Amino acid sequence: MVIKRDYYLNKLIAKKGNGLVKIITGVRRCGKSFLLFDLFYNHLIKDGVSRENIITLKLDEVGNVKYRNPFELDKYIKEKIKDQKKHYYVFIDEIQFVDDVENPWLKGSANKIGFVDVLLGLMNFKNLDVYITGSNSRMLSKDIVTQFRDRGDSIHLFPLSYAEYCKASKGDSEATWQDYMTYGGFPRIMHLRNSQEKVEYLKSLFSNTYLKDVLERNKIKNDKENIDDLIKIVASSVGSLTNPNKIANTFKSVKQISINSATIDLYLDYFVDAFILSKVYRYDIKGRKYIGSPLKYYFVDVGLRNALLNYRQQEENHIMENIIYNELVLRGYNVDVGAINHRYINKEGKDIKTKIEVDFIATLGNKKIYIQSALNIDSQEKRLQETASLKKINDSFKKIVVIKDDIIPWIDDYGIHYIGTRKFLTNGEDLENI
Repeated sequence: MVIKRDYYLNKLIAKKGNGLVKIITGVRRCGKSFLLFDLFYNHLIKDGVSRENIITLKLDEVGNVKYRNPFELDKYIKEKIKDQKKHYYVFIDEIQFVDDVENPWLKGSANKIGFVDVLLGLMNFKNLDVYITGSNSRMLSKDIVTQFRDRGDSIHLFPLSYAEYCKASKGDSEATWQDYMTYGGFPRIMHLRNSQEKVEYLKSLFSNTYLKDVLERNKIKNDKENIDDLIKIVASSVGSLTNPNKIANTFKSVKQISINSATIDLYLDYFVDAFILSKVYRYDIKGRKYIGSPLKYYFVDVGLRNALLNYRQQEENHIMENIIYNELVLRGYNVDVGAINHRYINKEGKDIKTKIEVDFIATLGNKKIYIQSALNIDSQEKRLQETASLKKINDSFKKIVVIKDDIIPWIDDYGIHYIGTRKFLTNGEDLENI
């Protein structure tokens, strides 16, 4: 089964020949190599490009280890593009494997040569179009962007969205939705025959690839068990507000282990850096400022999250919220968790001041959408509860409640839009048009 990733393929096609290094990033096994080395490669062939003019190099293969040295990489590519009359395309997979080495002409740790130097040098060749993939955010850090001097153009790839999953499954149904919520959207999942194979694949993917990568990349040798426990604690609280202090208290009370919050924060950032987790901050809507703590973490793929917990915690509301978050980010939105002041008199007559939550504030340029994720609104009390925060927002931006049930979209008297989850996720239009 060939899963076409047209959304990303069209992005690559649009960026072809723009004079910039095209950087494809994303978590391991989400389909970066397939997008570049199969889908885009075949597009170029169909477009009339000769195979000898497409130079491919996969740096995670043992036979190509020598090209992890930037000098060897530079030499290899330049030897391939000697004919200045021809136009070449260079595909380099897993560029983060290229080591930073000491500049032999300028000694000292501040004078390292790495893949950015190689790529910038290659951009001087007008007959060359360069594409690279990478599996951690090293390629997107502020330092790297600065070094590229505006010569890099990034595309971030996710596991299959629900819309892509439906297309590959040839239909949107309740069974398709349940499968997606359970096993997620890693492309390999679509090729496995039964539940057992899917579960084994996801568990192996985490322990043998993601966890191993995090430990090796960050040179952690003696804390594997605690890091494994940490990611499972986060998995169990996905969609809930938390912070490193709270997690440290969990370690102390449950495991009788003391880990300071700074270490936990650092470990979590390692998973963010590897694109396994996303860290989402709270934003005070009326105060127009960020609230430092608590915050939320979401997984790049809910199947991976579920496998970490051995499918014991299948809270549909939290899983649905994670899927909606990923969809918003995929569509290019910057996403925050919203908080708004709420004051009321309780049953004892006390004046209570608190903050109530807007699940997501999605911002794209001058567009903004407030989104609430709800399993159901099957009673007046439940609907009032889910819309309380939205009604307190006085601006004119769109407000949406996404409901689990497959409903006909409608708008209430307060201008709040209601739509079913599957319709929301498969609607290819701008969210402004919902």
